Amino acid sequence: MEFSHFDHQGNARMVDVGDKEITERTAVACGTITLSDEAMAAVTGRSLKKGDVFTVAQVAGIAGTKKTSDLIPMCHNIVLSNASVTFETDEDSNTITVFCTARTMSRTGVEMEALTGASIALLTVYDMCKAIDKRMVISNVHLVRKSGGRSGDFTF
Repeated sequence: MEFSHFDHQGNARMVDVGDKEITERTAVACGTITLSDEAMAAVTGRSLKKGDVFTVAQVAGIAGTKKTSDLIPMCHNIVLSNASVTFETDEDSNTITVFCTARTMSRTGVEMEALTGASIALLTVYDMCKAIDKRMVISNVHLVRKSGGRSGDFTF
């Protein structure tokens, strides 16, 4: 298998997607953060001094999807038609799972945008809670599913 981001001489390159068809593409990524009892109570009780963690992390995650090509060197700058961030909490395990969905009509996929959005939202939760809990663990960031494009649909 060849890596598409290297030319035949091993030099890094952006993949030329100019000949690809413009299609609707969607990707969903997720990841989890595990918090202490105290931090989880502060997040779910919306009592952190920095503000509502869910609202701030949601906005940060959406902003992250829009900045992906600035952060990942070989990512194409694409126009998103939608980006959303949602959360699932499990107070028994003190976990928050972040889901980021990204959509576009483009020649290339939005997997990296969804992964970046989920990661930035998780990092924002960490940033907002670090005064209470520095032992938080971010884990299991992965692509859940994607649709559209030449490679077809994928589900984890």
